[in-house]
Amino acid sequence: MARTIAIGDIHGCSKTFFELLQQLDIAEDDNIYLLGDIIDKGPDSKGVLNTILALQQNGFNIHCLMGNHEQLMLDSEGGFFNFSQWIQNGGENTLENFGVDFFHELNPTYQHFFTHLPTHIITAENIFVHAGLNFANDDIFADEEAMLWIRGFEPLQTSLGNKLLVHGHTPMPLQQILQQQGNCINIDGGCVFAKLKEDMGYLVALILENMEYVYVKCLD
Repeated sequence: MARTIAIGDIHGCSKTFFELLQQLDIAEDDNIYLLGDIIDKGPDSKGVLNTILALQQNGFNIHCLMGNHEQLMLDSEGGFFNFSQWIQNGGENTLENFGVDFFHELNPTYQHFFTHLPTHIITAENIFVHAGLNFANDDIFADEEAMLWIRGFEPLQTSLGNKLLVHGHTPMPLQQILQQQGNCINIDGGCVFAKLKEDMGYLVALILENMEYVYVKCLD
């Protein structure tokens, strides 16, 4: 039976990402949603991207969202201030990893991937987004900046209808993630922060059909 699987912020942790995929034992008919921030901070953003592209080329349904770090990368082409903002938020590791000095020097295949990422994906049962939604708006999908950056929002069931909102962006201790209930689930286990915070450092996946969590302690 095909599964719907969401995976939180990877942040260049390629070994951890690969191990999580192994534990999930993904199949070609699974639908896998990566919730953005696949790059920056961690040691191997290029390895993460190459894994995603290889899976897609081999027929796997890998859907990747725009995160604030992907947007910072794209915005870095807009001048010195924007470039420095990205560098200060982990972009230096990414550039070194890809062996380039600027986004426009990336392989065109990589550029195409990043420039065509959606801000959100809606299915019959779920809404996938990187950071969350602005529920102060009548149209919760109108605020694209909120989808990439918002924190501390209060979801409204009337706005979500019968759908579950699944997001990342704001790192949470693993035990808090596992105890979540309701119509809004955050699965950012702070994978890249393993050495900074004892209660974080996990890459977390959620299998939506049975609300099963699968997680790996950072290996990178």
